[in-house]
Amino acid sequence: MGKYNNLINGKLVPHVGDEYFENINPADNKDIVGLFPKSGAEDIQLAVQSAKDALPIWSEITPPQRGELLYRVGELLISNQERLAKVIVREMGKTMPESMGDIRASADAAYFMAGEGRRMYGQTTYSALEKRWALTKRVPVGVCGLLTAWNAPMAIITWKLFPALICGNTVVLKPSEDTPLTAHLLGELLKEAGFPDGVVNIVYGIGVETGKALVKNEDIAMVSFTGSTNVGKMIAGECGRQLKACSLELGGKNGLIVMNDADLDAASKAVASGAFSTAGQRCASTSRVFIHEAVYDEFLDKLLDETKKMKVGPGTSSDTNVCPIINKRQYDSILSYIEGAKKDNAVLLHGGNALTEGVFSSGNYIEPTIFTDVDVNSKLAQEEIFGPVLAVFKVSDLNDAIDKINNVEYGLTASIFTANVDIAMHTLDKLEAGCCYINAPTFGSEPHMPFGGVKKSGMGTREPGTQALDVFAEWKTIYIDYSGVSQNSQFKT
Repeated sequence: MGKYNNLINGKLVPHVGDEYFENINPADNKDIVGLFPKSGAEDIQLAVQSAKDALPIWSEITPPQRGELLYRVGELLISNQERLAKVIVREMGKTMPESMGDIRASADAAYFMAGEGRRMYGQTTYSALEKRWALTKRVPVGVCGLLTAWNAPMAIITWKLFPALICGNTVVLKPSEDTPLTAHLLGELLKEAGFPDGVVNIVYGIGVETGKALVKNEDIAMVSFTGSTNVGKMIAGECGRQLKACSLELGGKNGLIVMNDADLDAASKAVASGAFSTAGQRCASTSRVFIHEAVYDEFLDKLLDETKKMKVGPGTSSDTNVCPIINKRQYDSILSYIEGAKKDNAVLLHGGNALTEGVFSSGNYIEPTIFTDVDVNSKLAQEEIFGPVLAVFKVSDLNDAIDKINNVEYGLTASIFTANVDIAMHTLDKLEAGCCYINAPTFGSEPHMPFGGVKKSGMGTREPGTQALDVFAEWKTIYIDYSGVSQNSQFKT
Protein backbone atom coordinates (compact mmCIF):
# COMPACT_ATOMS: atom_id res chain seq x y z
CA MET A 1 0.00 0.00 0.00
CA GLY A 2 1.39 3.38 -1.01
CA LYS A 3 0.46 7.04 -0.94
CA TYR A 4 -0.26 8.71 -4.24
CA ASN A 5 -0.09 12.34 -5.30
CA ASN A 6 -1.97 14.49 -7.78
CA LEU A 7 -0.59 14.90 -11.31
CA ILE A 8 -0.20 18.61 -11.99
CA ASN A 9 1.91 20.14 -14.78
CA GLY A 10 3.53 16.79 -15.48
CA LYS A 11 4.71 16.24 -11.90
CA LEU A 12 3.37 14.26 -8.93
CA VAL A 13 2.46 17.00 -6.48
CA PRO A 14 1.42 16.54 -2.81
CA HIS A 15 -1.99 18.02 -2.06
CA VAL A 16 -2.39 21.11 0.07
CA GLY A 17 -4.06 19.29 2.99
CA ASP A 18 -2.94 16.26 4.96
CA GLU A 19 -5.96 13.93 4.65
CA TYR A 20 -6.06 10.80 2.49
CA PHE A 21 -8.82 8.37 1.60
CA GLU A 22 -8.50 4.62 1.27
CA ASN A 23 -8.88 2.84 -2.06
CA ILE A 24 -10.52 -0.42 -0.92
CA ASN A 25 -10.76 -3.71 -2.79
CA PRO A 26 -14.51 -4.53 -2.90
CA ALA A 27 -13.76 -8.25 -3.03
CA ASP A 28 -11.74 -8.06 0.19
CA ASN A 29 -12.31 -5.02 2.40
CA LYS A 30 -9.10 -5.76 4.32
CA ASP A 31 -7.08 -5.10 1.15
CA ILE A 32 -6.23 -1.39 0.90
CA VAL A 33 -5.05 -0.73 -2.65
CA GLY A 34 -3.61 2.68 -1.81
CA LEU A 35 -4.06 6.01 -0.10
CA PHE A 36 -5.09 8.95 -2.27
CA PRO A 37 -5.28 12.66 -1.43
CA LYS A 38 -8.46 14.33 -0.27
CA SER A 39 -7.87 17.34 -2.48
CA GLY A 40 -9.71 20.63 -2.15
CA ALA A 41 -10.32 23.86 -4.02
CA GLU A 42 -6.66 24.97 -3.77
CA ASP A 43 -5.47 21.78 -5.43
CA ILE A 44 -8.10 22.17 -8.14
CA GLN A 45 -6.95 25.73 -8.77
CA LEU A 46 -3.32 24.61 -9.13
CA ALA A 47 -4.40 22.03 -11.70
CA VAL A 48 -6.66 24.47 -13.55
CA GLN A 49 -3.85 27.04 -13.74
CA SER A 50 -1.54 24.37 -15.13
CA ALA A 51 -4.13 23.49 -17.78
CA LYS A 52 -4.63 27.19 -18.61
CA ASP A 53 -0.90 27.69 -19.05
CA ALA A 54 -0.64 24.66 -21.34
CA LEU A 55 -3.69 25.57 -23.45
CA PRO A 56 -2.04 28.06 -25.87
CA ILE A 57 0.73 25.61 -26.74
CA TRP A 58 -1.45 22.51 -26.99
CA SER A 59 -4.20 24.20 -29.01
CA GLU A 60 -1.66 25.36 -31.62
CA ILE A 61 -0.44 21.80 -32.23
CA THR A 62 -2.25 20.54 -35.32
CA PRO A 63 -4.99 17.93 -34.91
CA PRO A 64 -3.02 15.33 -36.92
CA GLN A 65 -0.06 15.81 -34.56
CA ARG A 66 -2.34 15.44 -31.54
CA GLY A 67 -3.67 12.29 -33.17
CA GLU A 68 -0.16 10.80 -33.35
CA LEU A 69 0.14 11.15 -29.57
CA LEU A 70 -3.26 9.53 -29.06
CA TYR A 71 -2.22 6.65 -31.29
CA ARG A 72 0.84 6.12 -29.10
CA VAL A 73 -1.40 5.98 -26.04
CA GLY A 74 -3.52 3.35 -27.76
CA GLU A 75 -0.42 1.25 -28.39
CA LEU A 76 0.66 1.62 -24.75
CA LEU A 77 -2.79 0.60 -23.54
CA ILE A 78 -2.60 -2.60 -25.57
CA SER A 79 0.98 -3.43 -24.55
CA ASN A 80 0.00 -2.90 -20.88
CA GLN A 81 -3.47 -4.40 -21.17
CA GLU A 82 -3.09 -7.30 -18.74
CA ARG A 83 -1.29 -5.23 -16.10
CA LEU A 84 -3.93 -2.50 -16.23
CA ALA A 85 -6.78 -5.00 -16.21
CA LYS A 86 -5.45 -6.62 -13.03
CA VAL A 87 -5.58 -3.23 -11.33
CA ILE A 88 -9.21 -2.80 -12.37
CA VAL A 89 -10.03 -6.26 -11.01
CA ARG A 90 -8.48 -5.31 -7.68
CA GLU A 91 -9.89 -1.82 -7.17
CA MET A 92 -13.26 -2.13 -8.96
CA GLY A 93 -13.89 -5.85 -8.52
CA LYS A 94 -15.07 -6.97 -11.95
CA THR A 95 -13.76 -10.02 -13.74
CA MET A 96 -10.56 -10.20 -15.74
CA PRO A 97 -12.33 -10.61 -19.13
CA GLU A 98 -14.51 -7.56 -18.39
CA SER A 99 -11.46 -5.59 -17.26
CA MET A 100 -9.49 -6.57 -20.35
CA GLY A 101 -12.46 -5.35 -22.38
CA ASP A 102 -12.33 -2.02 -20.56
CA ILE A 103 -8.73 -1.49 -21.69
CA ARG A 104 -9.48 -2.69 -25.22
CA ALA A 105 -12.34 -0.19 -25.49
CA SER A 106 -10.00 2.58 -24.33
CA ALA A 107 -7.40 1.66 -26.94
CA ASP A 108 -10.09 1.57 -29.62
CA ALA A 109 -11.18 5.06 -28.55
CA ALA A 110 -7.59 6.25 -28.83
CA TYR A 111 -7.23 4.87 -32.37
CA PHE A 112 -10.59 6.27 -33.45
CA MET A 113 -9.96 9.75 -32.10
CA ALA A 114 -6.42 9.70 -33.49
CA GLY A 115 -7.99 9.26 -36.91
CA GLU A 116 -10.38 12.14 -36.28
CA GLY A 117 -7.31 14.37 -36.10
CA ARG A 118 -7.22 14.12 -39.90
CA ARG A 119 -11.00 14.38 -40.30
CA MET A 120 -11.84 17.38 -38.17
CA TYR A 121 -13.84 18.82 -41.02
CA GLY A 122 -15.52 22.17 -41.16
CA GLN A 123 -18.00 23.20 -43.85
CA THR A 124 -17.53 25.42 -46.88
CA THR A 125 -20.53 26.86 -48.70
CA TYR A 126 -21.52 29.65 -51.03
CA SER A 127 -22.20 33.07 -49.67
CA ALA A 128 -25.27 34.95 -50.82
CA LEU A 129 -22.85 37.67 -51.93
CA GLU A 130 -20.46 37.65 -54.84
CA LYS A 131 -16.73 37.22 -54.30
CA ARG A 132 -17.16 35.96 -50.78
CA TRP A 133 -16.44 32.62 -49.10
CA ALA A 134 -18.37 31.24 -46.15
CA LEU A 135 -16.83 28.48 -44.06
CA THR A 136 -16.54 27.00 -40.59
CA LYS A 137 -13.89 25.32 -38.45
CA ARG A 138 -13.75 23.67 -35.04
CA VAL A 139 -11.83 25.36 -32.22
CA PRO A 140 -11.15 24.20 -28.65
CA VAL A 141 -13.56 24.98 -25.83
CA GLY A 142 -10.73 25.62 -23.34
CA VAL A 143 -9.97 23.90 -20.05
CA CYS A 144 -12.30 20.92 -19.61
CA GLY A 145 -13.23 19.43 -16.25
CA LEU A 146 -13.89 15.67 -16.42
CA LEU A 147 -15.73 13.85 -13.61
CA THR A 148 -15.79 10.11 -14.23
CA ALA A 149 -17.46 7.01 -12.81
CA TRP A 150 -15.96 3.84 -11.35
CA ASN A 151 -17.80 1.05 -13.16
CA ALA A 152 -15.68 1.24 -16.34
CA PRO A 153 -12.78 3.12 -14.82
CA MET A 154 -10.50 3.36 -17.85
CA ALA A 155 -13.09 3.43 -20.64
CA ILE A 156 -15.22 6.19 -19.13
CA ILE A 157 -12.16 8.38 -18.64
CA THR A 158 -10.75 7.82 -22.12
CA TRP A 159 -14.08 8.17 -23.91
CA LYS A 160 -14.13 11.74 -22.56
CA LEU A 161 -10.42 12.50 -22.47
CA PHE A 162 -9.45 11.51 -26.00
CA PRO A 163 -12.08 13.63 -27.82
CA ALA A 164 -11.27 16.53 -25.49
CA LEU A 165 -7.59 16.25 -26.39
CA ILE A 166 -8.00 15.80 -30.14
CA CYS A 167 -10.07 19.00 -30.18
CA GLY A 168 -7.17 20.93 -28.61
CA ASN A 169 -8.47 21.31 -25.07
CA THR A 170 -6.49 20.84 -21.89
CA VAL A 171 -7.98 18.83 -19.05
CA VAL A 172 -8.41 18.56 -15.29
CA LEU A 173 -9.60 15.05 -14.45
CA LYS A 174 -11.26 14.11 -11.16
CA PRO A 175 -11.66 10.32 -11.29
CA SER A 176 -13.99 8.40 -9.02
CA GLU A 177 -12.69 7.93 -5.49
CA ASP A 178 -13.47 4.22 -5.89
CA THR A 179 -11.03 3.67 -8.77
CA PRO A 180 -8.23 6.26 -8.57
CA LEU A 181 -5.31 3.92 -9.30
CA THR A 182 -6.53 3.27 -12.85
CA ALA A 183 -6.42 7.03 -13.49
CA HIS A 184 -2.93 7.25 -11.98
CA LEU A 185 -1.64 4.55 -14.34
CA LEU A 186 -3.26 6.29 -17.31
CA GLY A 187 -1.39 9.44 -16.31
CA GLU A 188 1.86 7.49 -16.49
CA LEU A 189 1.01 6.26 -19.99
CA LEU A 190 0.16 9.78 -21.19
CA LYS A 191 3.54 10.95 -19.93
CA GLU A 192 5.29 8.05 -21.66
CA ALA A 193 3.44 8.79 -24.91
CA GLY A 194 4.87 12.31 -24.93
CA PHE A 195 1.98 14.58 -23.98
CA PRO A 196 3.28 18.00 -22.92
CA ASP A 197 3.21 18.88 -19.24
CA GLY A 198 -0.03 20.47 -18.08
CA VAL A 199 -2.20 19.15 -20.90
CA VAL A 200 -3.73 16.48 -18.63
CA ASN A 201 -3.88 17.08 -14.87
CA ILE A 202 -5.33 14.55 -12.42
CA VAL A 203 -6.68 15.56 -9.01
CA TYR A 204 -8.00 12.95 -6.59
CA GLY A 205 -10.63 13.46 -3.94
CA ILE A 206 -14.19 12.99 -2.76
CA GLY A 207 -16.98 14.00 -5.11
CA VAL A 208 -18.83 16.36 -2.79
CA GLU A 209 -15.60 18.23 -2.09
CA THR A 210 -13.13 17.90 -4.96
CA GLY A 211 -15.73 17.39 -7.68
CA LYS A 212 -17.76 20.34 -6.47
CA ALA A 213 -14.66 22.55 -6.44
CA LEU A 214 -13.88 21.55 -10.03
CA VAL A 215 -17.39 22.36 -11.25
CA LYS A 216 -17.48 25.69 -9.42
CA ASN A 217 -14.07 26.84 -10.67
CA GLU A 218 -14.75 29.71 -13.05
CA ASP A 219 -11.70 28.99 -15.21
CA ILE A 220 -13.19 25.65 -16.26
CA ALA A 221 -14.82 26.21 -19.65
CA MET A 222 -16.87 23.01 -19.75
CA VAL A 223 -17.73 20.05 -17.52
CA SER A 224 -18.29 16.46 -18.64
CA PHE A 225 -19.82 14.15 -16.03
CA THR A 226 -20.88 10.51 -15.87
CA GLY A 227 -22.88 9.50 -12.80
CA SER A 228 -26.22 9.79 -11.07
CA THR A 229 -29.07 11.96 -12.29
CA ASN A 230 -29.32 13.79 -8.96
CA VAL A 231 -25.66 14.84 -9.07
CA GLY A 232 -26.05 15.71 -12.74
CA LYS A 233 -28.85 18.13 -11.90
CA MET A 234 -26.61 19.96 -9.43
CA ILE A 235 -23.78 20.16 -11.96
CA ALA A 236 -26.13 21.43 -14.66
CA GLY A 237 -27.42 24.10 -12.28
CA GLU A 238 -23.93 25.41 -11.51
CA CYS A 239 -22.88 25.31 -15.15
CA GLY A 240 -26.05 27.16 -16.06
CA ARG A 241 -25.31 29.81 -13.45
CA GLN A 242 -21.87 30.35 -14.96
CA LEU A 243 -23.02 29.88 -18.58
CA LYS A 244 -20.37 27.21 -19.11
CA ALA A 245 -20.77 24.17 -21.35
CA CYS A 246 -21.93 20.92 -19.78
CA SER A 247 -22.22 17.30 -20.94
CA LEU A 248 -24.02 14.78 -18.72
CA GLU A 249 -24.33 10.99 -19.09
CA LEU A 250 -26.67 10.00 -16.28
CA GLY A 251 -28.79 7.14 -14.97
CA GLY A 252 -30.79 4.45 -16.67
CA LYS A 253 -33.66 2.07 -15.98
CA ASN A 254 -33.18 -0.05 -19.03
CA GLY A 255 -35.74 -2.53 -20.30
CA LEU A 256 -35.80 -5.51 -22.66
CA ILE A 257 -38.91 -6.85 -24.43
CA VAL A 258 -39.28 -10.58 -25.21
CA MET A 259 -41.93 -11.18 -27.85
CA ASN A 260 -43.75 -14.48 -28.43
CA ASP A 261 -41.72 -15.18 -31.59
CA ALA A 262 -38.34 -14.50 -29.94
CA ASP A 263 -35.42 -16.90 -29.71
CA LEU A 264 -35.94 -17.64 -26.01
CA ASP A 265 -32.55 -19.23 -25.49
CA ALA A 266 -30.74 -16.19 -26.85
CA ALA A 267 -33.05 -13.80 -25.02
CA SER A 268 -32.63 -15.52 -21.65
CA LYS A 269 -28.83 -15.39 -21.99
CA ALA A 270 -29.01 -11.70 -22.93
CA VAL A 271 -31.22 -10.82 -19.94
CA ALA A 272 -29.11 -12.76 -17.44
CA SER A 273 -25.91 -11.22 -18.77
CA GLY A 274 -27.38 -7.73 -18.97
CA ALA A 275 -28.86 -7.88 -15.48
CA PHE A 276 -26.12 -9.65 -13.52
CA SER A 277 -22.70 -9.36 -15.14
CA THR A 278 -20.63 -6.66 -13.42
CA ALA A 279 -23.23 -7.22 -10.65
CA GLY A 280 -25.63 -4.97 -12.56
CA GLN A 281 -23.29 -2.03 -12.01
CA ARG A 282 -23.69 -0.54 -15.46
CA CYS A 283 -25.71 2.49 -16.48
CA ALA A 284 -26.83 0.28 -19.40
CA SER A 285 -27.61 -2.85 -17.36
CA THR A 286 -30.92 -4.66 -17.90
CA SER A 287 -33.03 -3.89 -14.85
CA ARG A 288 -36.49 -4.68 -16.33
CA VAL A 289 -37.73 -7.39 -18.68
CA PHE A 290 -41.16 -7.42 -20.35
CA ILE A 291 -42.27 -10.89 -21.45
CA HIS A 292 -45.15 -11.68 -23.79
CA GLU A 293 -47.76 -13.71 -21.91
CA ALA A 294 -47.67 -16.50 -24.52
CA VAL A 295 -44.06 -17.37 -23.62
CA TYR A 296 -43.93 -16.00 -20.07
CA ASP A 297 -43.62 -19.30 -18.17
CA GLU A 298 -41.26 -20.89 -20.65
CA PHE A 299 -39.01 -17.84 -20.71
CA LEU A 300 -38.91 -17.58 -16.90
CA ASP A 301 -37.74 -21.19 -16.68
CA LYS A 302 -34.93 -20.49 -19.13
CA LEU A 303 -34.01 -17.24 -17.37
CA LEU A 304 -33.79 -19.04 -14.03
CA ASP A 305 -31.56 -21.70 -15.58
CA GLU A 306 -29.23 -19.05 -17.00
CA THR A 307 -29.19 -17.08 -13.75
CA LYS A 308 -28.29 -20.14 -11.69
CA LYS A 309 -25.25 -20.67 -13.93
CA MET A 310 -23.89 -17.25 -13.00
CA LYS A 311 -21.41 -17.71 -10.19
CA VAL A 312 -20.85 -14.95 -7.65
CA GLY A 313 -17.25 -14.41 -6.60
CA PRO A 314 -14.11 -12.27 -6.72
CA GLY A 315 -12.99 -11.02 -10.10
CA THR A 316 -9.72 -12.91 -9.70
CA SER A 317 -11.58 -16.23 -10.06
CA SER A 318 -11.78 -17.47 -13.65
CA ASP A 319 -15.31 -18.85 -13.19
CA THR A 320 -16.83 -15.70 -11.62
CA ASN A 321 -19.70 -14.09 -13.52
CA VAL A 322 -21.12 -11.78 -10.83
CA CYS A 323 -18.53 -9.61 -9.15
CA PRO A 324 -18.71 -7.80 -5.77
CA ILE A 325 -20.50 -4.51 -5.17
CA ILE A 326 -18.17 -1.51 -5.37
CA ASN A 327 -18.52 -0.21 -1.79
CA LYS A 328 -20.48 -0.57 1.44
CA ARG A 329 -22.74 2.42 0.68
CA GLN A 330 -23.88 0.93 -2.62
CA TYR A 331 -24.16 -2.53 -1.05
CA ASP A 332 -26.52 -1.21 1.64
CA SER A 333 -28.55 0.71 -0.96
CA ILE A 334 -29.12 -2.41 -3.09
CA LEU A 335 -30.20 -4.46 -0.07
CA SER A 336 -32.64 -1.71 0.93
CA TYR A 337 -34.24 -1.89 -2.54
CA ILE A 338 -34.61 -5.65 -2.18
CA GLU A 339 -36.30 -5.28 1.20
CA GLY A 340 -38.49 -2.48 -0.14
CA ALA A 341 -39.64 -4.67 -3.03
CA LYS A 342 -40.68 -7.39 -0.60
CA LYS A 343 -42.73 -4.85 1.38
CA ASP A 344 -44.37 -3.73 -1.88
CA ASN A 345 -45.52 -7.35 -2.35
CA ALA A 346 -43.29 -8.14 -5.32
CA VAL A 347 -42.65 -11.89 -5.53
CA LEU A 348 -39.04 -12.91 -4.93
CA LEU A 349 -38.36 -15.56 -7.57
CA HIS A 350 -34.63 -15.97 -7.03
CA GLY A 351 -31.81 -14.71 -4.82
CA GLY A 352 -32.32 -11.65 -2.66
CA ASN A 353 -29.58 -12.42 -0.17
CA ALA A 354 -26.28 -10.89 0.85
CA LEU A 355 -23.47 -13.44 0.80
CA THR A 356 -21.31 -13.26 3.92
CA GLU A 357 -19.77 -16.69 4.55
CA GLY A 358 -16.45 -18.17 3.48
CA VAL A 359 -14.89 -16.45 0.47
CA PHE A 360 -17.58 -13.78 0.72
CA SER A 361 -16.89 -12.82 4.35
CA SER A 362 -14.64 -9.82 3.62
CA GLY A 363 -16.33 -8.49 0.49
CA ASN A 364 -19.55 -6.87 -0.73
CA TYR A 365 -21.48 -9.71 -2.39
CA ILE A 366 -25.18 -9.96 -3.29
CA GLU A 367 -26.89 -12.81 -5.12
CA PRO A 368 -28.48 -12.25 -8.53
CA THR A 369 -32.05 -11.33 -7.63
CA ILE A 370 -35.25 -11.66 -9.66
CA PHE A 371 -38.67 -10.26 -8.71
CA THR A 372 -41.97 -10.95 -10.49
CA ASP A 373 -45.44 -9.41 -10.01
CA VAL A 374 -43.85 -5.99 -9.75
CA ASP A 375 -46.00 -2.85 -9.57
CA VAL A 376 -44.99 -0.71 -12.57
CA ASN A 377 -45.06 2.40 -10.38
CA SER A 378 -43.03 0.96 -7.49
CA LYS A 379 -39.46 1.99 -6.64
CA LEU A 380 -38.21 -1.33 -7.96
CA ALA A 381 -39.76 -0.56 -11.35
CA GLN A 382 -38.94 3.14 -11.48
CA GLU A 383 -35.61 3.86 -9.76
CA GLU A 384 -32.08 3.02 -10.82
CA ILE A 385 -30.71 0.40 -8.41
CA PHE A 386 -27.25 -0.16 -9.92
CA GLY A 387 -27.06 -3.71 -8.66
CA PRO A 388 -27.91 -7.32 -9.57
CA VAL A 389 -31.69 -6.91 -9.28
CA LEU A 390 -34.14 -7.64 -12.11
CA ALA A 391 -37.85 -6.78 -12.26
CA VAL A 392 -40.01 -9.06 -14.44
CA PHE A 393 -43.30 -8.01 -16.08
CA LYS A 394 -45.88 -9.97 -18.08
CA VAL A 395 -47.30 -8.11 -21.10
CA SER A 396 -50.27 -8.90 -23.31
CA ASP A 397 -48.96 -7.53 -26.62
CA LEU A 398 -46.39 -5.22 -28.18
CA ASN A 399 -48.23 -1.99 -27.37
CA ASP A 400 -48.52 -3.04 -23.73
CA ALA A 401 -44.78 -3.73 -23.67
CA ILE A 402 -43.87 -0.40 -25.26
CA ASP A 403 -46.13 1.53 -22.88
CA LYS A 404 -44.56 -0.17 -19.86
CA ILE A 405 -40.94 0.06 -21.02
CA ASN A 406 -41.34 3.81 -21.64
CA ASN A 407 -43.06 4.37 -18.28
CA VAL A 408 -39.93 5.64 -16.49
CA GLU A 409 -38.15 8.98 -16.24
CA TYR A 410 -35.01 7.52 -17.80
CA GLY A 411 -34.25 6.73 -21.42
CA LEU A 412 -30.74 5.39 -21.82
CA THR A 413 -30.90 1.94 -23.48
CA ALA A 414 -33.61 -0.54 -24.50
CA SER A 415 -33.88 -3.78 -26.43
CA ILE A 416 -36.39 -6.14 -28.04
CA PHE A 417 -36.08 -9.80 -29.00
CA THR A 418 -38.26 -10.74 -31.97
CA ALA A 419 -38.00 -12.57 -35.30
CA ASN A 420 -40.43 -10.15 -36.99
CA VAL A 421 -38.76 -7.27 -38.80
CA ASP A 422 -41.98 -5.21 -38.82
CA ILE A 423 -42.27 -5.49 -35.04
CA ALA A 424 -38.58 -4.69 -34.61
CA MET A 425 -38.70 -1.55 -36.75
CA HIS A 426 -41.95 -0.31 -35.20
CA THR A 427 -40.45 -0.77 -31.74
CA LEU A 428 -37.32 1.17 -32.69
CA ASP A 429 -39.56 4.08 -33.65
CA LYS A 430 -41.45 3.98 -30.34
CA LEU A 431 -38.74 3.26 -27.76
CA GLU A 432 -37.83 6.32 -25.70
CA ALA A 433 -34.11 5.58 -25.41
CA GLY A 434 -30.88 7.00 -26.76
CA CYS A 435 -29.44 3.56 -27.60
CA CYS A 436 -31.61 0.72 -28.91
CA TYR A 437 -30.87 -2.93 -29.66
CA ILE A 438 -32.59 -5.67 -31.64
CA ASN A 439 -31.93 -9.24 -30.44
CA ALA A 440 -29.09 -8.14 -28.16
CA PRO A 441 -28.58 -7.15 -24.51
CA THR A 442 -29.15 -3.56 -23.37
CA PHE A 443 -25.41 -2.91 -23.16
CA GLY A 444 -22.50 -3.08 -25.57
CA SER A 445 -21.63 0.39 -26.87
CA GLU A 446 -18.69 0.93 -29.22
CA PRO A 447 -16.24 3.86 -29.24
CA HIS A 448 -17.02 5.00 -32.79
CA MET A 449 -20.74 5.33 -31.99
CA PRO A 450 -22.49 8.01 -29.90
CA PHE A 451 -23.67 6.98 -26.46
CA GLY A 452 -26.20 8.79 -24.29
CA GLY A 453 -29.82 8.95 -23.31
CA VAL A 454 -33.02 10.94 -23.48
CA LYS A 455 -35.30 12.19 -20.71
CA LYS A 456 -33.43 12.19 -17.38
CA SER A 457 -30.62 9.98 -18.68
CA GLY A 458 -28.82 12.99 -20.10
CA MET A 459 -29.20 16.40 -21.65
CA GLY A 460 -28.83 15.75 -25.37
CA THR A 461 -25.04 15.56 -25.71
CA ARG A 462 -23.35 12.38 -26.91
CA GLU A 463 -19.99 10.85 -26.12
CA PRO A 464 -18.02 9.19 -27.76
CA GLY A 465 -18.23 8.88 -31.57
CA THR A 466 -17.78 11.82 -33.90
CA GLN A 467 -20.64 13.47 -32.00
CA ALA A 468 -18.19 13.97 -29.10
CA LEU A 469 -16.43 16.57 -31.23
CA ASP A 470 -19.52 18.76 -30.86
CA VAL A 471 -19.18 18.42 -27.07
CA PHE A 472 -15.49 19.29 -26.88
CA ALA A 473 -15.19 21.85 -29.70
CA GLU A 474 -16.83 25.14 -30.61
CA TRP A 475 -17.83 26.14 -34.12
CA LYS A 476 -16.21 29.26 -35.57
CA THR A 477 -17.92 30.79 -38.63
CA ILE A 478 -15.66 32.65 -41.06
CA TYR A 479 -16.42 34.95 -44.00
CA ILE A 480 -13.69 35.87 -46.50
CA ASP A 481 -14.55 38.80 -48.78
CA TYR A 482 -12.42 39.59 -51.82
CA SER A 483 -14.83 41.92 -53.62
CA GLY A 484 -12.87 45.07 -52.84
CA VAL A 485 -15.99 46.77 -51.45
CA SER A 486 -17.87 46.68 -48.14
CA GLN A 487 -20.63 44.08 -48.49
CA ASN A 488 -23.31 42.89 -46.09
CA SER A 489 -25.88 40.20 -46.67
CA GLN A 490 -28.59 41.98 -44.64
CA PHE A 491 -28.57 45.31 -46.43
CA LYS A 492 -26.72 47.16 -49.17
CA THR A 493 -24.18 49.78 -48.22
